[in-house]
Amino acid sequence: MRQWHELLARHAAVFGALEAKLQKRHGIGVNEFEALERLATCEYKCRAADLTQAAQLSQSTTSRLIARMEREGLVERAMCDMDRRGIFVMLTEAGRRLYAQAKPTHRAVLEEVLGAGD
Repeated sequence: MRQWHELLARHAAVFGALEAKLQKRHGIGVNEFEALERLATCEYKCRAADLTQAAQLSQSTTSRLIARMEREGLVERAMCDMDRRGIFVMLTEAGRRLYAQAKPTHRAVLEEVLGAGD
């Protein structure tokens, strides 16, 4: 139980530090950053279900996150040609720029809090 509580405390510390710095410097939260990073590392588009896994959110929370990011011009949605039930989420140029700006902040916080970089 001690290890479990230590893990929870460490997660809360890292998440809180990331949330604070990303909000202050870039106007995004951890979930938005994780979605941007997933899109940036899968050639700028992926299925919405992949974002759900990457951000470790529920499907409905991911759907709201994508809608918010779409309103902000960071992502676009498109239907999958091969599977009409599938939806692709694509990083826009604005999303690419924001990710490139926020990535150093994200990595610096990880280094500061965890002592670990990439």
